[in-house]
Amino acid sequence: MKTKENLRRLSTEQTNPASKDLDKKSALQIARIINSEDAKVTAAVKRALPQIARAIDLIATALRNRGRLIYVGAGTSGRIAALDAAECPPTFNTSPKMVQFVIAGGEKALAAAVEANEDSRELGERAIAQRKPNKKDVVVGIAASGRTPFTVAAIEYARKLGAKTIAVTCNRNSPLGNAAHIEIVAEVGPEVVSGSTRMKAGTAQKMILNMLSTGAMTRLGYVYGNLMVNVHVKNKKLEERGISILERASGVTRAEAQAALKAAHNQVPAALVILKRGSTRAQARDALRKSHGNVRKAIENA
Repeated sequence: MKTKENLRRLSTEQTNPASKDLDKKSALQIARIINSEDAKVTAAVKRALPQIARAIDLIATALRNRGRLIYVGAGTSGRIAALDAAECPPTFNTSPKMVQFVIAGGEKALAAAVEANEDSRELGERAIAQRKPNKKDVVVGIAASGRTPFTVAAIEYARKLGAKTIAVTCNRNSPLGNAAHIEIVAEVGPEVVSGSTRMKAGTAQKMILNMLSTGAMTRLGYVYGNLMVNVHVKNKKLEERGISILERASGVTRAEAQAALKAAHNQVPAALVILKRGSTRAQARDALRKSHGNVRKAIENA
């Protein structure tokens, strides 16, 4: 009973007056109501920018020192975490081990609801223990309520082992927020469909994880200007993107960009160093190794 009472007090569990009698509305009215509520998400995330910035620097430092970023969540939060982790390798050419995810119920929970697992602290500890978190790592717990036992226990366990911890929630003064080193709160308020935190809360969480991963990778130098220079060229679309990036970043012709990419064995960062500094492939690779993959520093030091 106490858990139910606590949930009723959460802003994300309240009834939203803006969507009263939603089932009586036309399709356009429903879309307008959802759109109007979604417009509030950006402002909620904006209020958390100082904490997000601290988290970005914490993650960048960990990754620079060969630590890992490990997301933990259940249900919608876990699926959003999995999405962000899965998109880092193709976007930034990182190892799949660098950014990982843990979801209550395991990978089968990505496609099917196994939400009962989120109530188990024991399963949360066991799941994160399998990743062997340590003082080099950052573990990010994601839960709209901030009270998911699986996620809270995982964060507490990781912190006990020396990992830096971050909470991403949509309610203040939560057990998850209190368990973490940094608490990021996006207070989005009641959902259009009461308690359906896959909506505004889920959107806020996705926006925040975008900022954490993209911000950290940018701080590491895996972005040049605002170009996705570390893109992994594995198909024709990505090859075209790589050529376009080289053209824009160095001002060369398409033919010159293609030649540099070929000389660099389809490695866009090395190709850019070759174009910018007139380096050989070996020199470009050496400069990138010494700069730990920071493209701008590699160009400066080549």
